[in-house]
Amino acid sequence: MRWSGNEVTRSITDWLLPRRCLLCDAPAGAANLCDACRLDLPRLAQVCPRCAMPVSSPGLCAVCVADPPSFDAALAPLEYTGAARYLLTRFKFHGGLAHGVPLVRLMIELALARPVSERPEALLPVPIHVHRLRERGFNQALELARPVARSLGIPLLSDALARKRSTPPQMSLSESARRANVRGAFELRAIVPARVALVDDVLTTGATAAELARVLKRHGCERVEIWCACRSI
Repeated sequence: MRWSGNEVTRSITDWLLPRRCLLCDAPAGAANLCDACRLDLPRLAQVCPRCAMPVSSPGLCAVCVADPPSFDAALAPLEYTGAARYLLTRFKFHGGLAHGVPLVRLMIELALARPVSERPEALLPVPIHVHRLRERGFNQALELARPVARSLGIPLLSDALARKRSTPPQMSLSESARRANVRGAFELRAIVPARVALVDDVLTTGATAAELARVLKRHGCERVEIWCACRSI
């Protein structure tokens, strides 16, 4: 993504390193945070491997056992609260691309912890409608996906998926309304491999990921994961 006008061309993939911590203004490290703030982020511990919701014992949560989503796995390093929510909000809605760096770093760490044989064959950023892209100036999912793909050596298919109709923001809707809101909103515009991972900023009800997984599986995908910076609990 490139800013227009007099703004400096920046991207989360530039790995910009501010002199001060983004959260407390102390000297910052490589992830744009000081050590104390980095350790204080609301990390998720034991989660359901299917939906990334916290669980008390290893294995699927009760919801995924009874009614599994159409996607096959979810990865998210942080709970969408506190400092993680602040970083994501600044990144997504205020053009603070440097605020995405610590989120990306943790996504990469979590993905690297998995065996290489289990990694997807391609990453697909969740698309936003062209009207939203013009308003915001960038697709936050794509800006997260670029450095993740580069670090893991996984192909990034940035234009494989498209949002073919504009929809109201999901955050303003109930769970059932979210499902209806995204039904039929996406289309596949390229051939994709059998195992892919969608990349997005936050996983909430999973309605968007589930709809995209259904689209991909209708076109031959065998396994669809969702990789996010945060999980809403």
